[in-house]
Amino acid sequence: MMKTLSSGNCALSVPAKNSYRMVVLGASRVGKSAIVSRFLNGRFEDQYTPTIEDFHRKVYNIRGDMYQLDILDTSGNHPFPAMRRLSILTGDVFILVFSLDSRESFDEVKRLQKQILEVKSCLKNRTKEAAELPMVICGNKSDHGELCRQVPGSEAELLVSGDEHCAYFEVSAKKNTNVDEMFYMLFSMAKLPHEMSPALHRKISVQYGDAFHTRPLCLRRGKGVDAYGMVSPFARRPSVNSDLKYIKAKVLREGQTRERDKCTVQ
Repeated sequence: MMKTLSSGNCALSVPAKNSYRMVVLGASRVGKSAIVSRFLNGRFEDQYTPTIEDFHRKVYNIRGDMYQLDILDTSGNHPFPAMRRLSILTGDVFILVFSLDSRESFDEVKRLQKQILEVKSCLKNRTKEAAELPMVICGNKSDHGELCRQVPGSEAELLVSGDEHCAYFEVSAKKNTNVDEMFYMLFSMAKLPHEMSPALHRKISVQYGDAFHTRPLCLRRGKGVDAYGMVSPFARRPSVNSDLKYIKAKVLREGQTRERDKCTVQ
């Protein structure tokens, strides 16, 4: 199955098996959107704007193979619990963000981690998916210094101890400290190409979208470059109905070869 995307004047076909969703969760004002902005365009915005829910899409051509990464930047207030649960169900990799100077935001990350494990374990019981759940616990605002710290690193490390698919990073979205390293580790744990990390591919604009089919002269100048990434400027979040159909199809597809159990996805 192929997904067809439109970017500029060209249509991009991405195999469904190469399409992934990254879900970013955490309390309000911890820097979720700032981390996403660093990932997408390498910028940091000083002005704070509360997020309701932002959806982004980045497509890659890595050694001739097409990949798609959808990024769901969720609200810290989570006014609609059912929507957050649906976001978790459809997520493939997760970033849980707290602020190192906020104990309350760390407590929220602990609740979110527990909810993700519960929701995904239910789905895995239905689909017999692999047990791996790539997740990064991210302590943001390390630039604020030790005097402002309310969460010891050793305490945060306990959330990931014993799980080789979960890692902890202290980062600064403002100073761009450890951000690239965090994404590199996340993609490594998810067994995705390392080149999806911000520092390991050449960023191109939508006007050069034909690079995903051929390598025009303007892109051949970068010798040794075999990975390109492009942010889709007009990407829209799939509808709730589409997400529900995706989950239903996944469960039914995997469930045809075995008896139904009593785990309910709701």
